[in-house]
This record gives sequence, structure tokens and C-alpha cells, in this order.
Amino acid sequence: MGFRENLLQKVHIDRLADQVLRSLRPADPPQRIDRAAMQDLLDLGDYEHRHERDLDLYFRITDGGGKQLIVVLDNELKLYHTTVEDVVLRKSPTVKEMVSIRNAIKILNDKDVVVSSKSDTLRRLQTELIDALDLSYTPADIEAFEADGRQALQNGYADGVTEVLTLLAEVLGYAKAPKAFQIPHHHVWGAMVKNEGIEIQMGPIVLFSLVHLTLRMVKQPISTLDKAALTRFQQVIRGEAQADLEGPAVFTALKEQVLAQKPRIINPKAE
Repeated sequence: MGFRENLLQKVHIDRLADQVLRSLRPADPPQRIDRAAMQDLLDLGDYEHRHERDLDLYFRITDGGGKQLIVVLDNELKLYHTTVEDVVLRKSPTVKEMVSIRNAIKILNDKDVVVSSKSDTLRRLQTELIDALDLSYTPADIEAFEADGRQALQNGYADGVTEVLTLLAEVLGYAKAPKAFQIPHHHVWGAMVKNEGIEIQMGPIVLFSLVHLTLRMVKQPISTLDKAALTRFQQVIRGEAQADLEGPAVFTALKEQVLAQKPRIINPKAE
């Protein structure tokens, strides 16, 4: 796959991981893991699926001794390094198996075979999937983003504009706007810094209106503690003040920011 396809795949992986992570957060009453999203992530990897008793297991062989990395798809989301038979014994034992003292010890204590659980397992899988992607790019790749974005904006194709902005934001490390900068019926991205306390700085900020199909950029970072800057930001949103850049020029500015970055790779692997 080319850079665009690989980057879209990374965005897809990150979104699925975020879905699963939200379902793992403590809640009252406790919520169940987003099984569908987690299953999609596992399917993207080279894990094989096997149903044993009441367990959904995803595994791959890691050594010649028969041991495997095995993810049990349940609310604990444990990753084991052992055999399928051992996991089945520990997670879903029969009455006959529980009679054995040796088995009982295994069932009560799995620290010797558990590699990770819950969010740690999720992040491990997410990293594995992203590391398998070639996320290096050339100036031509980014120039193609600019051209596609300009064309989509000219044609009033909101989904096309959103996709290109999503990709450019991914390359630049821009985040989706926190609550203080969110606007109804807009997609908002920007470079974000969380300072001590409650202060958040965001900027440059890119705003795309899904209603009017207008694209704007505010270049200067805005602090959530700077009332004057926030007031001007609201004026830009309402059309009472002009943004620093508007229309296709926003794509050009984003392209130039990307091309000024080095190295030209996202999430470079450690050598």
C-alpha cells in the first residue's frame, strides 16, 4: 500500500483503539469491553481465532516449544504467553480439572504466564499494528494531499475535505479540539499543549464548517485562560473577524508545515 492508504489504516487503528479504551475505563455500573472494535483490531494483526469452551482466543506461535501469545477476548483482555490448553484450564476449568491441587494453583494464580492485561494489552496490539505500516512519505505525497484537498473544497465535497484534513492533521500531530474549542457542525484540529493546571493552548487551529463548507485557519496559539484571544476566536467563528487564512490557502499552509518537518516519517521505529 502507498503512504495515503497506510496513513488511513493508522487512523483506523487509532480510532478502534480509542473505542476499546473508552470501554475499559472504570464506570458505574461497570461496562463491557467493546468486543467488536477489539475483534477488528485483532483481525488486522496476524492472530488466529479459536473458540474453546466459552472463550474467544486469538493467538500466534512465538517459539518452537509450542508456547503462544494468546489474547482472551473478554473484559480482562489478558495476554498470555503459554499454550491454548493452559489458558483454557485457567480461564474456563471443568469441575474435574478443579479437583487437582496443581490445577487449582494455576487457576488462582496466573502471574507466571500473563504478559499484560486491559489497556496494556490494547496498547501493545495497537503499537504492533502501526509498526507494521510504512509511514514514510515524500514531498509528492503531501503535495497530492494539498491538490486533493483543494479539489474537494472547490467541488463542495465535505467528506473529501475532511479526509485530507484528517491525514494532514495526523502527519502534523494535530489533535481534535477539546471542549473549549469545539464548535457545532465543525471539524476542528490544532496543535495542542496542556500546561499545568487547567490551561490548554491550541494553535494553529484549523476549522472546517460542515454547513457552509468553509475552511479557515487561526495561526496564533490561543490559551483557554486568555479571555481576549477566546473572544476574538469566537468572532472569527461568527464571521465578525477574519481568520489568518481562508479557503485553499489553508491546505497550502498545512503542506508547508509538513514539508518543513524532519524526519519524513510518522512514528519512526527505533533502529
